[in-house]
Amino acid sequence: MMQVKPIKVGEAWCVAIDVQLPKTRLLAISTENGYVMCGALDVHLLRTKLSDRGIIAARAVGVRTIEDLLQGTVESCTQRAEDLGIRPGMPIKEALERMHNASQD
Repeated sequence: MMQVKPIKVGEAWCVAIDVQLPKTRLLAISTENGYVMCGALDVHLLRTKLSDRGIIAARAVGVRTIEDLLQGTVESCTQRAEDLGIRPGMPIKEALERMHNASQD
C-alpha cells in the first residue's frame, strides 16, 4: 500500500509519501527542491557516485511514520544540503524549510 498526501511545514507545502513494503516502510517528505527520507536513503551514494547531481537530501533514522519523520532530526545529509546549512541534529522541519527556500540551480 502507498499513501501520498500534501502536508504543510511552516510556510512550505510538501508531499508526504509512505510506502508499505514487506517487513519495512519507506517514508519521504519532498519539497520542490529537496527531500528528507527514512533510514533507507543511501546518503553515501548521493555524496559520492551521484554528487555531480547536487541532490538536496537528508536522512532520519528510527522513524516509523510520517509524523515520526516530521518530529525527527537529521542523521546525515548530502553536501548540497550542508551548503544550505542543514546539519546532523537539526530538526527535520527546519531542514524542510531550508530546502523549500533554496534556489534551484
